[in-house]
This record gives sequence, structure tokens and C-alpha cells, in this order.
Amino acid sequence: MRNVSAFPGLRWPARGVFSTKDEFKRALPGRIIGVSIDAQNQRALRMALQTREQHIKREKATSNICTAQALLANMAAMYAVFHGPEGIKNIALKASLLTSALKAKLAAAGVQTVNKGHFDTITLSVTDAPAIHAKAQAAGINFRHISATQVGISLDETTSVEDVNAILAVFNAGKVTETEVESAASGIPADIQRTSGYLLHPVFNSHHSETEMMRYIKWLENKDLSLNTSMISLGSCTMKLNAATEMIP
Repeated sequence: MRNVSAFPGLRWPARGVFSTKDEFKRALPGRIIGVSIDAQNQRALRMALQTREQHIKREKATSNICTAQALLANMAAMYAVFHGPEGIKNIALKASLLTSALKAKLAAAGVQTVNKGHFDTITLSVTDAPAIHAKAQAAGINFRHISATQVGISLDETTSVEDVNAILAVFNAGKVTETEVESAASGIPADIQRTSGYLLHPVFNSHHSETEMMRYIKWLENKDLSLNTSMISLGSCTMKLNAATEMIP
């Protein structure tokens, strides 16, 4: 499947954010199980979202609830360390300009966009959304189902000009060129564009090659407290020190 709006053919952990009112925070799920397929194309259940190490709502817990976000937080942090502020800006700019070029081509073909401004997502006004979805899925593309007259499309850093042209083909809206993408106007209103600096700490401005990145990760590893350098103090349930003989099985 193409990298448009959804990734049904790919599975990897990714950082996610929950937003809720304070009164509902203890009712948030510890996990969400989704339906997928296994290697034999049989129906399979898989964990689609995990918010905590222990899959239980806080209101039902009798002990401490541990979060399980360390891996995802580290992935997000290392992504920012490697790319730095300029790299992050260029990645975002690519997705935004591709979206602008897509929107312009669709508008030229008579397909109207509902939202005036955009970053990487547009909502289209169409006469027959189910027909659009069927044609898109036949081409290996997933659009967002909004209503019978609206279709949502989101692009990201993995989207290419070829992907955009595949989307345009669904609407019979021609093709876009690299030059048109580079000259596309920003879809972000001027009054909400960021002007302040970000990722200003030296760590985000020092390790932008593979060699530098690996050396930095090794430097962090060497600072870690492990069983071969010390004894881990008793703390959370995941930190209790077991005797070596107990760990043999």
C-alpha cells in the first residue's frame, strides 16, 4: 500500500498522543487491540496501541501503574537529534509543499477543498465519496472516510511526487512535477507560522551524520547503570534485582 493517510502493509512502533479532559484521564485504555492478518493471510489480533506496561485502567489498579513510553520517547528524541532543527524543518516543508501542489492540481480539475489552510492534510468536497474510495483502494491507496460527500487525504515525509500523482490519477487531475512542488505556496496562514527558535540545545545541533550519531548513542550507553558496572537499586517492579541462578531458566 502507498504511504498515504494509512499504512496497512507496515507495522512499527510510533509515538502517539492522547488528549482528554481531566475527569476522563483514569478511564483511558491501557491498550487497544486491532484486527490484522498474519503471514498466512489469516485473521489475527494485534496490539495497535499500548499506553502502559500493565494493560489495566487506573481506576481498577491495585498497584502502581507503569508507563511504557520509554522506547517511543527515545525514538522521537533520536529522530530530533539526528535531523536537528533544519532537518525537521525540511521534512515538514516537503510534506507541506507536496500537499499544496496536490491541492492546487485538484482545484484546477474542479475538486474543491473544504479547509482554507493546511499543513499536510486536506479535506475534499466530492459528489460520491464511496466511488472515490473504491477507485483509490483499487490503486492501493487509503483515504480518510469522512462522509458521503467528503474525503480526507494526509501526506507525510515518506510521500513522494509519484505518490501524489497516483492520488491525482484517482481524480483524473493530471500530474504534478518536481518544479511545481518546489514553487508551491505555503498552506499555513502567515499569522500562525512559527517565528521563534526550536531544538536550540547543542545536542540537537551536533550529531547529524551516521558516525556522529552512533558515537553519541554509544556515549549515552556508557553512562547507563547496568549489572556489569554496579547493582541496580530496588525500585519499580521492572527494576528488582534477581540472583543469577534465578535467571538461568
